[in-house]
Amino acid sequence: MLTGKIIGLGSYLPPKIMTNDDFARIVDTNDDWITERTGIKQRHFSDGIEDTSSAMAAKAAKAAIEDAGIDASEIEMIVVACTTPDKLFPAMSFCVQKAIGAEGCICFDVNSACPGFVTAYNVAQNFIENSGVKTALVIGAECLTNIVDYTDRGTCILFGDGAGAVVLRAGEGRKNSFILRSTTEKMECLYCETLKQPKRASEEEFEKDTYLHMNGREVFRFVVSTIPANMQELLDREGIDASEIDHFVFHQANSRIIESTAKKLGVPLEKFPMNIQETGNTSSASIPILLTKMKKEGTLKKGDKIMMASFGAGLNWGVNYFEY
Repeated sequence: MLTGKIIGLGSYLPPKIMTNDDFARIVDTNDDWITERTGIKQRHFSDGIEDTSSAMAAKAAKAAIEDAGIDASEIEMIVVACTTPDKLFPAMSFCVQKAIGAEGCICFDVNSACPGFVTAYNVAQNFIENSGVKTALVIGAECLTNIVDYTDRGTCILFGDGAGAVVLRAGEGRKNSFILRSTTEKMECLYCETLKQPKRASEEEFEKDTYLHMNGREVFRFVVSTIPANMQELLDREGIDASEIDHFVFHQANSRIIESTAKKLGVPLEKFPMNIQETGNTSSASIPILLTKMKKEGTLKKGDKIMMASFGAGLNWGVNYFEY
């Protein structure tokens, strides 16, 4: 049957870098404390002017199209995942469409926080498998440094900016396999209010609520008890043993979460590629940025069996199995 095969990968990271030592100058922290708890050494920061979310999305898209060796006019669908758009509307996908010159295609955005790329990927796959779309562009882009509180050492050190993109083209192959789920039981663990609420502007704590809030301990507990079980559920459904997977491409949020997941699945940590030490948590952009890095380094090869997984605000999560 027809399914979407990845034929192009691209990413963009803004040039400014914030190291752990840089953060130690503005909040009560240090390199050892951050590294031990997160695995992060540095992250990329947008200037907020040139490298907006839409601009970074366009740069990643152009890189993916070039890698695919196709013309932008062949793109029939653009889906952008983002929680930090620089425009409320039109959708960022329209900004990308204009930047790459892909007139006439389907365009829309999705917002499901960190699993946004996984969500967008599955939406595009559905259009390819069921609606006749032949070529789709899927992007994750974030400018999270716009919404973090730089007095909160528990969250401000975690996040970076960037964008990643994949080009999917219809081809014969195994049907896309996935799990997408959500629960509202932990909504208070991870949230951010929009600033565009003028009727609430006079509330004493309102401005604080417009920064990203996260109860990291609760998120950690939820993820390590839920995501490995769902990954195993999908493997069992597909009749695949975890040992057969070449790469577990996990959302780059915390190295300890990744290590715990590998242990629960009984899989060597070497099968879980990581770049969190270089990028921090880039939310919906983290998986396509990592996939691009893997391809450039030669660790991602045609025919590789991939399981990708992500989780985030909602709380919601997604797991996919596919062959590259």
